Amino acid sequence: MTGSVLRSGQLADAAGVNQQTLRYYERRGLLDSPQRSPGGHRLYPSETVTLLRVIKTAQRLGFTLNEVADLLDAGRHGGRSDTGLQARAREKLIEVEQRLTDLTVIRDTLRDAISAGCDDLVACADSACCPLPLR
Repeated sequence: MTGSVLRSGQLADAAGVNQQTLRYYERRGLLDSPQRSPGGHRLYPSETVTLLRVIKTAQRLGFTLNEVADLLDAGRHGGRSDTGLQARAREKLIEVEQRLTDLTVIRDTLRDAISAGCDDLVACADSACCPLPLR
């Protein structure tokens, strides 16, 4: 497939995105502007499928599009160790672990609220046994 070109619909289907995503990524600078056919159709190199899959995978790992753009830029320019994937992945892991800690506290508090039988937030707030952090 190397060297071949794909029209927008073909690329979108192959990468599992919609055509609006392609245009949005172009505007954001994540994708280069494609060549055009004589009829005006966008023509993308087949390698763009891989790039789109990389972007979507990075998003599923919690990276924002700005962070993805930075990672792609660092990769294109022989990224430094302090801006490359290893450093960014470590930072993202710290963020994810903090969110997990926060979510664990939320889960435990909600379980306590259910166990305490809290039915009314205002009434519960006035109760000494209210587990919700209203104070």
